[in-house]
This record gives sequence, structure tokens and C-alpha cells, in this order.
Amino acid sequence: MKIFIVNGPNLNMLGKREPEHYGSQSLDDINKELEEEAKTLGIEVEFFQSNTEGEIINFIHGAKENGGNGIILNAGAFTHYSYAIHDAITSVERDIPVIEVHLSNLHKREEFRHKSVLASACAGQISGFGKYSYIMALQYFKMTKGGFKNC
Repeated sequence: MKIFIVNGPNLNMLGKREPEHYGSQSLDDINKELEEEAKTLGIEVEFFQSNTEGEIINFIHGAKENGGNGIILNAGAFTHYSYAIHDAITSVERDIPVIEVHLSNLHKREEFRHKSVLASACAGQISGFGKYSYIMALQYFKMTKGGFKNC
């Protein structure tokens, strides 16, 4: 099973920006831990990060053709307003489930962060557990063998 882990804008700055919300680990540090966890679960992972909305959309569109069985998506600020990413998810949801993740608890942050325009297109959302949000999403894919699309 191959799972893509897609990170959106400013996540390349983890470890440097707002550690009170995002922790002190870099994205590379988190990715290394996720790779180790994935190995223990028997899952292949591939990482993608972009600060550009169109690149994320193109990546989602090509995920199935590139051998993916699922996507773990932290869309960063695009979570709150990108109907284009929402539509990209709905265009592939029959073939590849997407789990939305966030390091911080969106509902304990500024009011504009409380709403996700992506949530209704995703199989689920995990928020507020730091890097463990990603690990829980990996465990979801392991338990469901990537086949359970929507609750």
C-alpha cells in the first residue's frame, strides 16, 4: 500500500514558525518519523510539500495514476478557503481516500481557522495531536487497507 503525505503552504517552515502551535520539529524531522512508523505498518509513503495551490491540486489529480492508495493532506491555510483543493479531492475520492490532518487543534485557534472547506470532501479529519495526527491517519489506512472511503 502506498500513501502520499501532502503538506501545503508554510509547513516547510516548521520548527521555525510559531512553535507554540506547531512544535519545534522541522517537516523533515516529522517526515523521518512518519517513514519509520509507516515501515512498521507495512506502508510505503511518499512526501510532497508545496506552497502553491495549483501544484497541490495537480498532485492530488495524479495520485492514483502514480500508484497511491490514499492521501494524508495537511493543506495549511488552504484548508480554510481553497474550494479548488476541495474540488480536486472530490474528483478523486471514488478512487483514493483523503484524510485531512492538522498539527494544531483548529477549534482552539483563531475563529477563521475553525472552518475547513475541505472536510466535507475528505474521508475524515484528524486535528490537534501534532505529528501524531499524521500517525493516526497512517493507522487508519493500515486498519482499512486503504479501501474504506467515507464514514
